[in-house]
Amino acid sequence: MRSSRLSRAGWPLLLMAVVTTAPVAAQERADSMELSLTDALSLAMERSEEVRIAEQQVRVASSQVRSARSSLLPQVNTQVGYTKTLRSVFQDAGFEVPDSLRFDPDSTASLAERISYLERNTPNAAFGALGSLFGNLPFGRENAWLAAATVSQPLFAGGRIISGVQIARHAETAAEASLAEARSDIALQVRQSYYGALLAQDAEVIVTASVDLAQEHLERVQLLLETGQASELDAMRAEVELENLRPQLIQARNARELAALNLKRLVNLPIDAPLRLTSSLAAADPALPDPSDILLPSLAEAEPQLVRRAAITAAEQQVEIRREQVSIARGAYLPTVSLQANLARQAFPTGFVPSDWQDDWTVGFVVQWPLFQGLRRGAEVDAAQAQVRQAELQADQLREGVRLEYEQAQGELEQARAQITAATRTVTQAVRVYELTELRYTEGLATQLDVSDARLALQQARMNEANAFHNFYLALARAERALGVTLIDVR
Repeated sequence: MRSSRLSRAGWPLLLMAVVTTAPVAAQERADSMELSLTDALSLAMERSEEVRIAEQQVRVASSQVRSARSSLLPQVNTQVGYTKTLRSVFQDAGFEVPDSLRFDPDSTASLAERISYLERNTPNAAFGALGSLFGNLPFGRENAWLAAATVSQPLFAGGRIISGVQIARHAETAAEASLAEARSDIALQVRQSYYGALLAQDAEVIVTASVDLAQEHLERVQLLLETGQASELDAMRAEVELENLRPQLIQARNARELAALNLKRLVNLPIDAPLRLTSSLAAADPALPDPSDILLPSLAEAEPQLVRRAAITAAEQQVEIRREQVSIARGAYLPTVSLQANLARQAFPTGFVPSDWQDDWTVGFVVQWPLFQGLRRGAEVDAAQAQVRQAELQADQLREGVRLEYEQAQGELEQARAQITAATRTVTQAVRVYELTELRYTEGLATQLDVSDARLALQQARMNEANAFHNFYLALARAERALGVTLIDVR
């Protein structure tokens, strides 16, 4: 379809436009950076801040999965400490035995006296032992060392830990889907901008060709004026029409520059970098697909692909997250059981350096079961269930929106395809009409107004053709965005 469209569009006009703009185009090729659609997409994926932000969100979600899994494993904490007691409440709290109750036999006394002393004071020996016992306790010691390891292992938490891990996994999947969605959004924006820049580029070429035709017609009229075959009024009209076209050319150039600036912004190219697009909408270009080769699947055929779109996947993961939050809220009604162990060694030296370490090992389990919390748990369960329903409705709404987006793109594509066929035929007819009108004017059978109308009709026909191709490729990009896949191989 491309080659036939070009031949019908009229080689003379295209050749004239190429010859006219050849020096400028050669200079642009020497100084400008060539940018294809594929290059623009690659640069946008590499440099887009939105894509990089989504990539970091995936990394955060992956870290949260590992963090949630850590709750299933034992928690081990170690501690080493030294305490220097400057003054203590136990400092003057010793156990003193009165002199009358002290057990202190005299080894120099006679045997009879010693036996008599033992018979009288043997019960007092227990008081001395008691005082020695309390004197060795750690309370109020001047130096104290402690080395301990604490181990805690959750045994049962009402399913809340497992639900937390599942939430983190769903969040990771949603982040990955959001990354794919961000890339698709950037790709659509780049393609829209690239096609817009192509349209502005072709519009400049079309207006330039119209200016060249008006210039050629003015020269022909001036030649006829010199031979007496045209009036001075015709020459003035031809000159006025040429000058009226020059503002359109300036406007078309400005539009092309603005479109190029927008494209540079999206792909993060320097604003002042010269840019030359390698594709074209209004001429035969193998870099873009032939509209006659593109057939979109019907809505029923595309349904399996539509429901796998990244945005829908992310919405479905949000539904699963809300459901796990319901499980967590219900788990608050159940007890939590954990195993705890404490392995410690203590030393109470007279100086700073520790010695004579003593073991202090304990192991046990703890059960916590909140019986009443002021009806808060019931309210939290109700709120979690309402959030599940809300997420489900949002997912259904998104599915309907994706279907509508695809149907709209499908309709726009078919409409643009029909416009291409009509516009191509119109361009062929407009070229022929202009050639015949110029010939009739040379022979004196047509007026200056007829030539102006024919040239304007040709310019409008070529613009309509470029717009039709622009609308077609834009609709194709939107259809691919809705499907989440690429239907064509863009080179």
